[in-house]
Amino acid sequence: MRARMAIRKSNLEIELREVDLKNKPKAMLQASSKATVPVLIHQNSITDESLDIMLWALQQSDPGNWLIKQHLDKIHSLIKFNDNIFKIHLDHYKYSDRFPQHSQLNYRKKGEEFLQQLEERLNTHTFLIGSEPCLADIALFPFIRQFAYVDIKWFEHSPYPKLRMWLQSWLESDLFKSIMRKYPVWQENQQTTIF
Repeated sequence: MRARMAIRKSNLEIELREVDLKNKPKAMLQASSKATVPVLIHQNSITDESLDIMLWALQQSDPGNWLIKQHLDKIHSLIKFNDNIFKIHLDHYKYSDRFPQHSQLNYRKKGEEFLQQLEERLNTHTFLIGSEPCLADIALFPFIRQFAYVDIKWFEHSPYPKLRMWLQSWLESDLFKSIMRKYPVWQENQQTTIF
């Protein structure tokens, strides 16, 4: 999701191959031994981490100035915490039956520590780093969305009103709606979709 949003924002035209993860095509498995999505093939090079794909796209074209140079350290620090720590709490909260060592509520409370940090940021400015959206907003958005939807009724009444507004604005954005379109599953030797 975040890779697609960055590519769309960069106005780059790519060939999109929508895959069925239960029936992974040989071409994908040959391209990336990780066998996960997304996978970007460009100039005989493979990039198979969503953040790296985002950076690649925005380094080609960044019309929204999402790579705010004076704040790159803050941006990368926030994304690193999200990807390496918050995501673990999110997975435990979302799939708590797989992690019976603690209750779902316990896992939620761990994740809420990060939500509180984001709420404090959003009390200071409209977006996570400043008054304009940047790479951090898009990089974190899908994970906050997942966390919210584990128990949306709880989230709607949680003590994070600024974070709810931030999330809702992305959910309602043309950018998000444009990447959520359904595409036919790609088959070998089939014409691909231009994204």
